[in-house]
Amino acid sequence: MLCDDLLEERAELDVVLDRLDEDGWRASTPAPGWQVVDQVLHLARGDDEARWSVTEPDGFRAHRDRVLSGGRELTDVGTSDRSTGREARELLRRSGDSFATAARAADPAVRVPWYGPDMSLTSAVTARIMETWAHGQDVVDALGLARDASPRLRHVAHLGWRTVANSFLANGRPAPDVPVRIELDGLAYGPEDACDVVRGPLIDFCLVVTRRRHRDDTALVAEGPVADEWLTIAQCYAGPPGAGRRPGA
Repeated sequence: MLCDDLLEERAELDVVLDRLDEDGWRASTPAPGWQVVDQVLHLARGDDEARWSVTEPDGFRAHRDRVLSGGRELTDVGTSDRSTGREARELLRRSGDSFATAARAADPAVRVPWYGPDMSLTSAVTARIMETWAHGQDVVDALGLARDASPRLRHVAHLGWRTVANSFLANGRPAPDVPVRIELDGLAYGPEDACDVVRGPLIDFCLVVTRRRHRDDTALVAEGPVADEWLTIAQCYAGPPGAGRRPGA
């Protein structure tokens, strides 16, 4: 089911990429220094590494440790290869299919390594859905396109809620000791009696936790000091927080 959702998210992005000429592939995205082709190569590289972490976890751990010990920024990975757009698109197709095949063949109970703590196979696939949607947002933003809210956003929202503590830790702040609840277009996570609550449109929440929009440019509302602080620093991915988007950007 999750792998199907990942491939459906990829297919939706592929429709956008299929329309591009080489100028479109070189369009600048909201991520400074990244063109559309870089976003796609980054996704493909992430798929390859995710497949590696599933099929050869020890080898991936050794690679990860070398990357992190060398002080290399995780967001640098995948932006140095200046492939053509067509090459990047084909690479993304192959890497996505290969990861999905590896995930389907793996023991569902396995835990796999990544650049943060080890995670379940379910979380690993969910993370690839989130990455696909988030970098796809960079692509459509670069091209001035709009897209509808995907039913697969529920996976991104769930991941956003699960990473409340990570958001604080990634920003050098202590993790909160109180629960946070989110209520989004019929979806809800967290205890009903929580004093700290985030409410609003599902797509707005996903844009904020993937750091594709500033909270001030959304209809999200935070109640309680922890929810309010979290909404400013929320991120549902491993690694440093980065600058994020400026209001109005």
